[in-house]
Amino acid sequence: MKRYSMFITTVLMMAVLRPMHAQKFEGIALTPPMGWNSWNKFACDVNEGLIRIAADVMDTSGMKDAGYQYIVIDDCWQGKRDSLGFIHPDPQRFPSGIKALADYVHSKGLKFGIYSCAGLQTCGGHPASRGHEYQDALMYAQWGVDYLKYDWCNTDGLNAVGAYTTMRDALYAAGRPIVFSLCEWGNNEPWKWAKDVGHLWRTTGDITACFDCEQNHGTWSSWGVMKIVEMHPGIRVYAGTGHWNDPDMLEVGNGMSINEDRAHFSLWCMLAAPLMSGNDLSAMSTWTKEILTNTEVIAIDQDSLGVQGYRYDSKDSIEIWVKPLMKDGWAVCFLNRSMQKQKVDYDWSKNIITDELSKRTLNTNETKYNIRNLWVKKYIGTTKKKLTAEIASHDVLMVRLSK
Repeated sequence: MKRYSMFITTVLMMAVLRPMHAQKFEGIALTPPMGWNSWNKFACDVNEGLIRIAADVMDTSGMKDAGYQYIVIDDCWQGKRDSLGFIHPDPQRFPSGIKALADYVHSKGLKFGIYSCAGLQTCGGHPASRGHEYQDALMYAQWGVDYLKYDWCNTDGLNAVGAYTTMRDALYAAGRPIVFSLCEWGNNEPWKWAKDVGHLWRTTGDITACFDCEQNHGTWSSWGVMKIVEMHPGIRVYAGTGHWNDPDMLEVGNGMSINEDRAHFSLWCMLAAPLMSGNDLSAMSTWTKEILTNTEVIAIDQDSLGVQGYRYDSKDSIEIWVKPLMKDGWAVCFLNRSMQKQKVDYDWSKNIITDELSKRTLNTNETKYNIRNLWVKKYIGTTKKKLTAEIASHDVLMVRLSK
């Protein structure tokens, strides 16, 4: 009872003494967050055993060494609120409690994430945070949470900016630095206002494991990789260090072909997107593991210049994506969107690329670059010669240019 009394006093003080200059936590998510989230593969079928196994595999499979940090429980972990309004986990699925689970994840040298929603109920119909933001933020801090994904279901009458700012303020008042992931689906153009609210924001509806499709669910749709890529092409100007456009979690290893998984992962890295894997880590194929742990491709995503790439050109089903990098480097990704293999015959000297956002120019007539193929991990010449290659259907040729 004494502990609860102190708990209530703390919550009341947080509510009354809200910081005059509340802000998001700075100095975290300086590059796009990397981790694993339970939703894409397991949806509501989550429990503490599953999360512990995910942490074990991330620790031993090479994913942690490749840069993945966060183990995030998505929806359906919640039990009920107690008589004082504090949230507790489902006692059947999480009998040891969330703090014990977070401690286990931390013992692996990883970070722990959790899910809630701005509405009255989560998308899965469980207790959400509306009206309990400060209580929930305090619980997350006490549990040792490092990452919060905050959804947008059952939010009738709410203002998105206000709702997300309230949770931002609650997290800041609780005092534990937590990466704040806004999952608002892009409905209210969060890229225009969320830089000072969160560290990343969803730009689209939910992804699904197909290359170029729409799955219509009646009142909403989920989208394939290329459908998502086509949405909101002009928003790269809003992304940067500590604030990232989020085209949703990865579907690598969830049913697409190897080529499509490789293209999907490559494009997310070109887009400087958060890399949150959504597969069954304990059942990864060799190819899935090799894709998710390719450190040379990941380095493009994690490049400290912090500039999102863009589509430079498209011709005969071949798209050319470019991304400026630190030390005057560039990443270039040739994507074959067709159902047949395609040949590439690219003359670097005839393509002088100027990116107004980064104020960088790729001019191989003035500077010679070495070309490294990032998927075969070897150098394939310089930009003084044309690049000639054949790209399989729904696959990519991804290269890094360095002086």
